[in-house]
Amino acid sequence: MPRPAETFENLQLPAATIDLPIEGPSFARPSRELLDKLSAVGTATASALLHKMGVRQTFMAGPLPRTPGRKVVGSAVTLQFMPKREDVLATAEAYSFEKTSALWAVFETVQPGDILMIQAWNDPYTGCLGEMLATYFKGRGGVGIVVDGCVRDWPGIQEVDIPLWTCGFTPNYASQGPLMPWAYNVPVSLSNVLVLPGDIVIADDDGSVVIPIKIAKMVAEHTIKHEEWEAFTRMKLAQGGALRKYYPLSDEGWIEYEAWKKSQ
Repeated sequence: MPRPAETFENLQLPAATIDLPIEGPSFARPSRELLDKLSAVGTATASALLHKMGVRQTFMAGPLPRTPGRKVVGSAVTLQFMPKREDVLATAEAYSFEKTSALWAVFETVQPGDILMIQAWNDPYTGCLGEMLATYFKGRGGVGIVVDGCVRDWPGIQEVDIPLWTCGFTPNYASQGPLMPWAYNVPVSLSNVLVLPGDIVIADDDGSVVIPIKIAKMVAEHTIKHEEWEAFTRMKLAQGGALRKYYPLSDEGWIEYEAWKKSQ
């Protein structure tokens, strides 16, 4: 008697037992005063100072600036995508699932001045958001979006005019590819950089840098001083001043800087 063929045509997977979306705990946002202090600080200065302070993984290498000349400083709200698994989310249910997922839920938590940070594993097949969600984000007062992955509706998003950093673009919707929206306002990883809800993010034409909220005041104090002497240095170098004297400032250059500062 031949061995019977195995068939799984009528096999049904158990219903998912994970209650999605996963919502992170409430978190405090940085003060407007602190964000204003950091508004003059670029990512290059922030990244260099954080490195000197011993916090070395702060620059997110994947997302590139898609709106040249734009810069944002704000509080991180986070969205996490995870690999899709059929016992948790059936492919046929994916599109209707989005409206009750973390993808939609995170936008209801956005406050003025927030920056949306999206963990998407640099996946080229997942369009984490499109024109409509970008429009809603801006309408709620969001100031920028950083995606470790792709977005869709790029022509439409350009019309929305929201500062954006992303790895690329795709025609796919959010759960069409191998990922699915999983959690919001939880710790996320963008290009192997940890971002916590409430951290401060600076993003400009050099990319995106996260400033841990616990040391943000210290960073603000030191970077403002750095930016001040760099302004003096830039002026001196433009006048043909000696590079070794003015960048970085030598002891002699520092004395000259202090005198210049008092005269302003």
